[in-house]
Amino acid sequence: MDVLFYLFAAAVGTAAVLAAIAIWSPRATAIRVTALAVTALIMPLAYLQMVGLLSKPKPLDFTWFERNVEKAAVLGVSLSEGKAIYLWLMLDGFSEPRYYVLPWRQRAAENLEDAIDGALNSRSGVMLERPFSLRAYEDLGELNVKIVPPPTLPQKPPPPPPQIFNPRSKDI
Repeated sequence: MDVLFYLFAAAVGTAAVLAAIAIWSPRATAIRVTALAVTALIMPLAYLQMVGLLSKPKPLDFTWFERNVEKAAVLGVSLSEGKAIYLWLMLDGFSEPRYYVLPWRQRAAENLEDAIDGALNSRSGVMLERPFSLRAYEDLGELNVKIVPPPTLPQKPPPPPPQIFNPRSKDI
């Protein structure tokens, strides 16, 4: 949500610069007032658009900043047959899960579905390696899906052997 604030601040700053140019330009007063009113409308519209984008999945083509992510844990998948693959991912190095949409590829959907079924049966997780590698997805239609077993719980150390007091021992 912090990125939304900076994007909105940039939009407001741009609108303020445009408003200043419109106010100080040698035009008729009606044109300057109209430019100021349009600038005032840009701000709430920009905010509403940015808030509306928060709930929509990000297309694979728009993952510019996430291109170098090595791993992503799959939290959820929704397959829209013939249309799209929707992924809810927890990216390595990010603190919040993200929502993405991939173009429909039959082989990728089948591999993902098989991996999720296998992970559910073995109580494991599903991991994507290099999830935003365009070459692998666009050319081959595949995702690097891997089933990750759950971490093993730490084992309790064995109890120490019982110590019996030996009255004849010299270690007293």
